[in-house]
Amino acid sequence: MAIEKVKAYFVSLGRQDDILEFPVSSTTVELAARALNTEPARIAKTLSFYDKKNEKCAILVVTAGDAKIDNNKFRTYFGFKAKMLSSEDVETLTGHPVGGVCPFANPAGTKTYLDISLKRFDTVFPACGSGNSAIELHCKELYTLSGAEEWIDVCKGWQNTSEEE
Repeated sequence: MAIEKVKAYFVSLGRQDDILEFPVSSTTVELAARALNTEPARIAKTLSFYDKKNEKCAILVVTAGDAKIDNNKFRTYFGFKAKMLSSEDVETLTGHPVGGVCPFANPAGTKTYLDISLKRFDTVFPACGSGNSAIELHCKELYTLSGAEEWIDVCKGWQNTSEEE
């Protein structure tokens, strides 16, 4: 199970007790927000895309729950059109099932990026490899623990939901 790989990763950091597991599904932003009793925007959703430069690997973009990929920004940054992984390829290329994709314990070659839409929050909640798990992390922790390449700006739709940036 993918959550076991994520737990093993967090054991190595002494953070295994920080993983939250729910008796209900958290496979969507809305369900995760309900399970955590928080606003949907604080859910750090991990979107998975085909890497046109390395077809055996995925690109993960972690965004705020209220953000949407801006195709023009994505194309400008990555140099190719955004194409999300098919449900058949998700687990193979990310190491996690649909609904549990997260930026931790991914296969070698997976590149993770964090969208700036997350930066308006002190803490956010990414999944932990299953459809009923999460962990609360400060944005700096998420950057470090996910092994993110960098902060990027490839989303839209979130700017007007908060007065802060």
